[in-house]
Amino acid sequence: MTEELLVEILKDAFTTAFIILLPILAVAMFVGIVVSIFQAATSIQEMTLTFVPKIFFTVLTIVVLLPWIIDTLVTFTEKYFTMFITLVR
Repeated sequence: MTEELLVEILKDAFTTAFIILLPILAVAMFVGIVVSIFQAATSIQEMTLTFVPKIFFTVLTIVVLLPWIIDTLVTFTEKYFTMFITLVR
């Protein structure tokens, strides 16, 4: 295994992780901004008001995207398992 191959594998792993996490983080950020605007408009400064909607929508996003996340991870794993098998032979 060469250094170039290792760098390619790590780059692909980080890219895959970034692509999987991006929609989840985007939803959490959007909900946080909406709740912050709501808090600023109503002068409600309750700490739990920021966490509960963010947790709810983040979990909902993960549940909705779970088939896509699993498919992406299985594709990534199969690609590199196949590559490792060909390297060993």
